[in-house]
Amino acid sequence: SKSGRYGGTFAHKDIAFEFASWISAEFKLFLIKEFQRLKNEEIENKSLEWNLSRSLSKINYKIHTDAIKEHLVPNILSRPKDGFVYATEADVLNIALFGQTAKEWRENNPKQDGNIRDYASVEQLIVLSNMESVNAELIKQGMQQADRLLVLNSMAISQMKSLINNPTIKKLGKLYGFNNYGRMYCM
Repeated sequence: SKSGRYGGTFAHKDIAFEFASWISAEFKLFLIKEFQRLKNEEIENKSLEWNLSRSLSKINYKIHTDAIKEHLVPNILSRPKDGFVYATEADVLNIALFGQTAKEWRENNPKQDGNIRDYASVEQLIVLSNMESVNAELIKQGMQQADRLLVLNSMAISQMKSLINNPTIKKLGKLYGFNNYGRMYCM
């Protein structure tokens, strides 16, 4: 307990709920509803932060797709077939980082909504963003896909080793309530 500005008596939520029930059932109900409202507000704010992390990983996607369009998709290729080129290149990144294609992930996780990248950790999203930039440059240099896959996989392993135990990223995960797989958890 502390007096003055920002003063007050603080207690664990379970103690507060028990105290509230001692006062009255109505007060306990009010306290529980207010606590739930505050938690929902907190989760919503954290969701915005997660969306920011996911959006940052999408920024390099434009650079990546432009390189594919300018250097890999022939001008005479029909629309349905050029989508295949983009999907194949996205899977190069998925294999290099996650060890599987998007289709393989969907088959292995049929109950999950979204895609493999929606379940990526903060570290994986950072590496993915970096890989998109590097792959774009490798495409511009004319490097073959199999060779790019080896370079990108080596890069992913190296960067994940650097980031996985990074205390700053761990603090961000705790601060914003993310589990190791990027999904938010309720505290």
